[in-house]
Amino acid sequence: MSLLRRLALPLFASLSMLSSAPAVASDEDIVVGTISDLSGPIAMLGVPVRDGMLMRFDEVNAAGGVHGRRIRLAVEDAGYDPKRAVLAARKLVQHDRAFAFIANMGTPVVMATMPIIVDAGRLHLFPFSPHRATYEPLHPLKFQNFAPYYDYMKAATAHMVREKGYARACLLYQDDDYGLEVMKGVEAGLKQQGRELVERTSYKRGATDLSSQIARLRAARCEFVVLATVVRETVAAMAEARKIGWEVDMLVTASGYSAQTHELGGDAVEGLYGVSVLPHPYAEGARPELADWITRYRARFNAEPNVWSVMGYTLADLFVRTASATGPALTQEAFARTLERITFPPDFFGSPAYRFSAEDHLGNRHGRLAQIRGGRWVPVTDYLE
Repeated sequence: MSLLRRLALPLFASLSMLSSAPAVASDEDIVVGTISDLSGPIAMLGVPVRDGMLMRFDEVNAAGGVHGRRIRLAVEDAGYDPKRAVLAARKLVQHDRAFAFIANMGTPVVMATMPIIVDAGRLHLFPFSPHRATYEPLHPLKFQNFAPYYDYMKAATAHMVREKGYARACLLYQDDDYGLEVMKGVEAGLKQQGRELVERTSYKRGATDLSSQIARLRAARCEFVVLATVVRETVAAMAEARKIGWEVDMLVTASGYSAQTHELGGDAVEGLYGVSVLPHPYAEGARPELADWITRYRARFNAEPNVWSVMGYTLADLFVRTASATGPALTQEAFARTLERITFPPDFFGSPAYRFSAEDHLGNRHGRLAQIRGGRWVPVTDYLE
């Protein structure tokens, strides 16, 4: 047994004493909590993630559940507000008695709620915050399968600078944990290529007018701008640049890699580069299994699926497969030990393989580049090392 495992196991005893609910699932159901944004600035991401999870859990429940237990998704809308998220976390722990939390959305929200969740002895699984704190230091209840901002932005920035030869790279970032973590990765990627940031400028979460920031970056003669933005701000940044006639190359993190980006931005976002964690589920040209899934999603929600729908469905599926493999005696500890030994191969969505271990609770470290061409995201690289 490794030193890390010997240190981690005793934590379960202390965590269970802190928990306000039994450590085992009930005989009837498994409550899965999620703190999302259904009404705030990233609701266009939160809604399809929720729907994707609902779809997968509904399929499982219709087939008899997991070892006879139904899965109930308990959703709380925090509106991308950390203060609201803290209240939501407490409600899900104390009132709903959530067995695990999946896909909590947004780095500010995750950073505020993760201590509450793990201190209560609940699993903290696959949050929409590729921040190193979601899997480091090793903790028996924390697992992440999204490549971290630092790793994939380091690789993506280095690749772009190496391939395009940019001499003047700049950054527009959200002024919070998300933006700062992206900045670290960008700086590391530039350093690898013998460069450094020429200019950086921030905006407050939820801002819609980025004209002063874009003007500042243009005045710095940036040749390449990295965007630590989400969908709406990505569109605003590119639209402002194009409006003033500035045809600079831009690269957005996976938080802006969404079908809504080109649907909202139109011609203004043509040519935008983005970090892809999964391909978008475009119906045109889809293989039969994906085409069938798209048809079923449309029928269930009367909406077109996007990559966020896919991610929600995939995360729910990871939970189902792990709970099934754990067996009828489902506890947080047993679930975690099972997750540490399962390998999840690529699926029909085009996901990478996910693999966890007792010493490493990060299931994937890589992203790949895509570019908006002709109104849709087109992959331009394989997964970057």
